[in-house]
Amino acid sequence: MDKVKVLWTSDAVKDPEYWKGVIDVAKSTTIQRTTRAGTIMGRKEADMKYTAQLIYPMMQAWDPFYFKADILQLGMDQRHATILSRELAEKMGQTKRVCVHHHLLAGLKGGGKGRMGQETATIQIEDKMSKSKPDTAIFIHDTTSEIEQKIGNAFCPEKTAEGNPILEIWKYLIFRKFGSRTIERSAKFGGNLELHEYGELEKLFRAGKLHPLDLKKGTVLALDEMLAPVREHFQNNAKARELYEIVKQQKITR
Repeated sequence: MDKVKVLWTSDAVKDPEYWKGVIDVAKSTTIQRTTRAGTIMGRKEADMKYTAQLIYPMMQAWDPFYFKADILQLGMDQRHATILSRELAEKMGQTKRVCVHHHLLAGLKGGGKGRMGQETATIQIEDKMSKSKPDTAIFIHDTTSEIEQKIGNAFCPEKTAEGNPILEIWKYLIFRKFGSRTIERSAKFGGNLELHEYGELEKLFRAGKLHPLDLKKGTVLALDEMLAPVREHFQNNAKARELYEIVKQQKITR
């Protein structure tokens, strides 16, 4: 952290120059365009009912310029706001920033279709893993029992790959971490299954040759192994443990 400078928005909002920039953004774009950018809050355009909801995307559009950020690294759900920054850059005498938008893991509760909307900028809060809905997400500090409960209740219909958050975890996390992985099964269900890449797993699952319960059990074991070092850090490092306790006491609101 001695090489990292943390910039606080709480400091920015005390600076009159920050709000001047937000107003400049507001003067440079239309209500319709700002409303489209409002989907960054996990809402549809039809949900934009209050004037205050228009302020947030204008603030986020101005942030890269105020904080002098060259590269914006965010989820796909933030794309409308960052593209608004790029659209307005030259008009506001700024350079266009580089936008690096990442795929978002599907929420454990499912409910979406296809890619769950992660590849668009209109993803809804129910479709992705979200800290404001703890049951939809695996946190890095989750205990083994918490992982078991969340994965056990996760959306994972038999023979269905579309919108399946458990398969997403294998594709984007487990195979990237371990390369190959063995799913343990009893002999009467075919015995242990050794997997080497995601395409192989999806093909077996679609064909009904791998039951959701066996897939979930393998998912719990893999995630638990991945997160064990993180849990140990928060348990054994006094400063980390203190910070974690502070975070746990905070109330999440939307």
